[in-house]
Amino acid sequence: MIQTHMKRMVRAGQAVLMTLALSAALPACVKKSSPESSQGSKLPPSGKVPTDPNAPIEEPPVPPPGPPNPLAGATLFVDPDSLAMLRAKHADPATAAILNRIAQQPQALWMGGWNSNIFRAVEHFVARAKAAGAVPVMIAYNIPLRDCGQYSQGGLKTLEEYKRWISDVAAGIGDDKAVVILEPDALGHFQECLTDQQKKERLEALNFGVRALRKNPNTAVYLDVGHARWLSVDEAVERLKEAGVEYANGFSLNVSNYVSTEENMAYGKAISERIGGKHFVIDTSRNGAGPYEEAKTPEEAWCNPPGRKIGQAPTTDTGEPLCDGFLWLKRPGESDGQCQGGPPAGQWFEERALELAQ
Repeated sequence: MIQTHMKRMVRAGQAVLMTLALSAALPACVKKSSPESSQGSKLPPSGKVPTDPNAPIEEPPVPPPGPPNPLAGATLFVDPDSLAMLRAKHADPATAAILNRIAQQPQALWMGGWNSNIFRAVEHFVARAKAAGAVPVMIAYNIPLRDCGQYSQGGLKTLEEYKRWISDVAAGIGDDKAVVILEPDALGHFQECLTDQQKKERLEALNFGVRALRKNPNTAVYLDVGHARWLSVDEAVERLKEAGVEYANGFSLNVSNYVSTEENMAYGKAISERIGGKHFVIDTSRNGAGPYEEAKTPEEAWCNPPGRKIGQAPTTDTGEPLCDGFLWLKRPGESDGQCQGGPPAGQWFEERALELAQ
């Protein structure tokens, strides 16, 4: 049985994705460009304006109810600059055919402190998706005391900084279509390392983030609550309510984890029943073989476990009325860290990528 801290699936890998991806062992001609530097795509000006860093922080309004399923019929964005895409383009034909099973799928982009200009990074990624006639999926991952100082420690220093940061994320999206997964781990770790004051500030940050993002009419927001083997249903329900799920489109499950879709589906339905029928999305990027039950240590379970497989392809047609999408939120093939033969977190791990995709 995987312990609850199995959820630490590549938080370090995701938290350094944008920076380490740039320094991965790729030839200079194929290195990934950061969103704020890849302006060569000649996208038209968006007309969006970042927030004024000197202006008082304004509390966002209570958003109106969203559509039952904001992802219905959506075409999700395939990032042409992903590490999998770049590797596939420069691989031999046999390897490329395998890697393209990952590269050709829409995947989320993680946003955090590694983005030197979060407004421009979001604006550019959203514009690229719009130009492709698709909807981008992003993950906001910069809350103070992120990951309780563990594998993906970091985040902003203060509540005020976070409010300004998430407001710039919202400003970068504007009226364009987008999906945002809000702060993986933030509710899962709620009881593990925070003082009473820090808990209060975390809930305020999440409530603010939900409303700031939902102020945009075409932004779908899913508040993360871990996975089926972390919090009990009672715990998940309580924390989601406190964090403002009432104003979100729903909640997300299994981000960067390996727990099966079936297990998370049952868990999500049980939570939904207790919070007014809220919908949810499930990360299926690496759960095709389920969790690594043979792990002898917690680290073996979450850090580049062998024998795992990519899961169901991303889709907004799940066949389940309460589940808005199966999404690839973790990018398969990027290392969880220097364990089980893997390179530093966030760098390309071809051995595992090929294993996942075969």
